[in-house]
Amino acid sequence: MSGDDPLGPEWGTAPDGTRTRDASRVVVLDGAGRVLLVRGTDPERPGEAWWFTVGGGRGAGEDPRDAAVRELREETGLAAAPGDLTGPVWVRTADFPYLGRACRQREEFFVLRLGAAARLSRAGWTALELATLTDVRWWDPDELAASADLCYPADLPVLLAELPPDWTGPPRVVG
Repeated sequence: MSGDDPLGPEWGTAPDGTRTRDASRVVVLDGAGRVLLVRGTDPERPGEAWWFTVGGGRGAGEDPRDAAVRELREETGLAAAPGDLTGPVWVRTADFPYLGRACRQREEFFVLRLGAAARLSRAGWTALELATLTDVRWWDPDELAASADLCYPADLPVLLAELPPDWTGPPRVVG
C-alpha cells in the first residue's frame, strides 16, 4: 500500500472521484463442480458480509492472466500457470462502496478446473485482506443458490450452470 491510502497502488481515481481499477478473478471449480469463494467484509459497514470469486486488482501493465494466477496463489495458496486458465469467460463492471469510498472495478473472470478440492492457505494475504476477508470455502452451486448469503456476481449459480466445460469465444458481459 502506498502512503495513507488503504486501497493500495493499483487504484486510480476517475474525474468524479470514484476509485477505479482493473481486476482479474478466478472461478475455481473442483471435480464435483463446487466453486471456491472468499467471504469478505467492509470495516466501514459492520455486520455486512458477502462471498465472491478469488481475485483482485492488477498492477500497472500486468497481464490479466498473470494477475489471475498471482491472486489465486496469494488468496488460496493454489499454484497455476496462466495457460491453465480458460477465458476470460465473463466481464463485468462493479460499482460499490468500500472503506468509505465510491469504487468501480472492471473485472475479467477466468476459469480454473481442478480434479479435486485442494488444500488452501491464507499465508499470502495482505494486511488489508487479513482485516477484511473472513473465510474461504467450497460451495455447491445448488447450496449457493439456496443460501441467503450475498454473493457476487449475484447470479453466479446460474452463470455456473450455463458455463460449458469446453468454453470458447468472447467473454459474456455479466452483472
